[in-house]
Amino acid sequence: MAVSRRLLTNARLATLTANGAAHGLIDDGALVIDGDRIAWAGTANELPAAYASLAGEDLDGRLVTSGLIDCHTHVVFGGNRAREFEMRLEGASYEEVARAGGGIVSTVKATRAADEDTLLASALARVDALIAEGVTTIEIKSGYGLDRDTELRMLRVARRIGRERRIHVKTTFLGAHAVPAEYKGRSSAYLDEVCLPALEAAHAEGLVDAVDGFCEGIAFSRDEIARVFEKARGLGLPVKLHAEQLSDLGGTALAASYGALSADHLEYLDEAGVKAMAKSGSVAVLLPGAFYTLRETQYPPLELLRQHKVPVALATDCNPGSSPLASLLLTMNMGCTLFRMTPEEALAGVTREAARALGLGDRGTLEAGKRADLAIWNVDHPAELSYRIGFNSLEKRIFGGSE
Repeated sequence: MAVSRRLLTNARLATLTANGAAHGLIDDGALVIDGDRIAWAGTANELPAAYASLAGEDLDGRLVTSGLIDCHTHVVFGGNRAREFEMRLEGASYEEVARAGGGIVSTVKATRAADEDTLLASALARVDALIAEGVTTIEIKSGYGLDRDTELRMLRVARRIGRERRIHVKTTFLGAHAVPAEYKGRSSAYLDEVCLPALEAAHAEGLVDAVDGFCEGIAFSRDEIARVFEKARGLGLPVKLHAEQLSDLGGTALAASYGALSADHLEYLDEAGVKAMAKSGSVAVLLPGAFYTLRETQYPPLELLRQHKVPVALATDCNPGSSPLASLLLTMNMGCTLFRMTPEEALAGVTREAARALGLGDRGTLEAGKRADLAIWNVDHPAELSYRIGFNSLEKRIFGGSE
């Protein structure tokens, strides 16, 4: 249903603005949509006269939030890694699985063998699960091709998802995700001959919104990631980084020095890295699905991030190996139960801070001028979104002002 102007009434608005209330909550709220933007949000008794003649849509006291944002996913891939799930339960670590030829590299073969339509069909099933939970914006990475043609194919599929579904897609080039088998022991040659040329080609085709990498002992060193970031800088693309997931290599500080949008995972992040993020304004993206699946015991330094006022986002990290998770609501619960985030931090982490992690200043809060991407919930209080496990309370999703 496309409507130019809409008035939502009898709502509880979790604005996530600094209005002095937890969650920026407004009881007996009203919200005006004009086209694809929020024109006004506040208490019903303060509704401007210019909107008084609109026929209100009574939400019967339901909660309204910004549309949810999943700011770190790998939803485009071929095959699955259920066997590796078994291996880990039998005692193998993530690093041991990777060094034995599993992990990221095991998905490469299946992804290279899949055509564009096959990749699209499987990805849409996962994206539809997220949409059903009120997600309106999603980030999608490449990184399972590790050759020019497949990396570009993955990014084309990501763009197609944004055309096939009513969801905003931000694409990320992740050619520096792993070293493919044919370049084993020759990571520098892989960057020269495959990764950097593929990035140039993807950028020329208009397929890239940001550039990512994996800075880890089983992937790429700081110096190698710096080469990727230099190329991104030359192309005018923002960067982000998988960092400090399995060890502390100082990748976060490197990313911060390039003004990274975000650094993600961060279990082994130290205070120096936190301070670097605070200085650069980079967002810390926590990924409890991977922490849970890998049965990690090293927690990300949430208290340090709070102390230094680093914004914290949450995301599914939906991928076939370390986080086969396609529920942002469950991610919120995990952020609270595993990492001890508050429900308010969790909600901000999948709206306001997730938008910041993608460089999107036009969404994530309920205030005039922001995109009218909304989620309407059958709950009494925002904390219920993090409290429930395996339960979807979404009443309706509004995308760009319409359903």
